[in-house]
Amino acid sequence: MASAGTETLNDAVYQGTPGSDEATDRKIGSLRTLALDCLEDMKAEETIEIDLMGRTSLADTMIITSGRSQRHVGAIADRILQDMKTKGLGSARVEGLPACDWVLIDAGDIIVHIFRPEVRGFYNLEKMWGADRPSADLSGTAGAK
Repeated sequence: MASAGTETLNDAVYQGTPGSDEATDRKIGSLRTLALDCLEDMKAEETIEIDLMGRTSLADTMIITSGRSQRHVGAIADRILQDMKTKGLGSARVEGLPACDWVLIDAGDIIVHIFRPEVRGFYNLEKMWGADRPSADLSGTAGAK
């Protein structure tokens, strides 16, 4: 049973047939909201959200943000992971916590990148995955004459 103020996968928020589109959409929405709320609470900077639907099977949403220092990047990542655990949203794969220059949190359909500003500028993921990038043509007709 969940403690007061927390939700778990068994609560009414996630009701629906396990594995159904409705239950999956609700979980994705909850993860997205949790991540964005944590980033706002922790004073993350320059947060952007990129919709990946139809572009890749890696995830549905990518969130990119910056922390002011290595300590700030680590604190933001810890907060997101702790809130996911507390709210019963499962665990995520994490890379980069020891150095805290770039921390990647892969929660399945949501990927969160937390950078120090210098590192973010170097990798420039916004340009790579941004809205100006065309969607992949999966039909195989792109080069046909």
